[in-house]
Amino acid sequence: MIQQIKSYLNFLKNSSNQHGVHSPFVYSLITKCFYDKKKYVEYEILNQYRKSLLENKNFIEVTDFGAGSRVFKSNKRQISKIAKTAGISPKRAKLLFRVVDYFQPETILEIGTSLGLATSAISLGNKAAKIISLEGCSKTQEQAQLQFQKSNFNRENIKFINTKFEDYLLNCQLNTEHCQLIYFDGNHSKKATLDYFEQLLPTITNETVWIFDDIHWSKDMEEAWEIIKNHPNIKVTIDTFQWGFVFFRKEQEKEHFIINPRKNFSTYIFQKLKI
Repeated sequence: MIQQIKSYLNFLKNSSNQHGVHSPFVYSLITKCFYDKKKYVEYEILNQYRKSLLENKNFIEVTDFGAGSRVFKSNKRQISKIAKTAGISPKRAKLLFRVVDYFQPETILEIGTSLGLATSAISLGNKAAKIISLEGCSKTQEQAQLQFQKSNFNRENIKFINTKFEDYLLNCQLNTEHCQLIYFDGNHSKKATLDYFEQLLPTITNETVWIFDDIHWSKDMEEAWEIIKNHPNIKVTIDTFQWGFVFFRKEQEKEHFIINPRKNFSTYIFQKLKI
């Protein structure tokens, strides 16, 4: 907790908005996507998806292959509490929807389905995209699939796979068509994050977009983020505190940005860190 508070205060000190950003690519992303205030009809669908999960008082036995939970003390967890405390926040779900809507990737890989809150935002961002969503815990993935059925999403373009992430990445025949956008929201440890990073590097194209969740979750994750930023294949990164955006655009100068994803974020630290 103390480490996250220090990291966030440092983020506030060093972050900026679109002013002073000289890269047209990054400026456009910030102004047309991050700060887009349009009330999309898809937001209500996301709200209903979340509401249904928050009303689900059933318990499931969770298998956690990642860095563990700072909220739950037991693997027997109530679905409503998982959705409330462990899932992507409503504002982040809307931002993820806008990012997918902005870039319109045709093929997407999500590492970490959980209850499908992020998956729903991704699928609404581009309804025609082919999506592969990986989840290590079979019980949470089952709930995500049930929720998608209940919510009448177009499930034909979404392939849910129950697997250990490292097993899938080592054994499958990944290629560029699977990886125009990758959302890393699985094992929040330095070693796993860097392993996934290295395993997926052969799939990149000039237009590939990668999003790493919880880059300030721990000192180890911050170290992983620094290593990723400095990799020679990476040209542009954007730190929004919660997420790290990575771009491989060869025509860009190598630059690192620290951007507030919202114009009014004074209460974010209390919401995120649950102080």
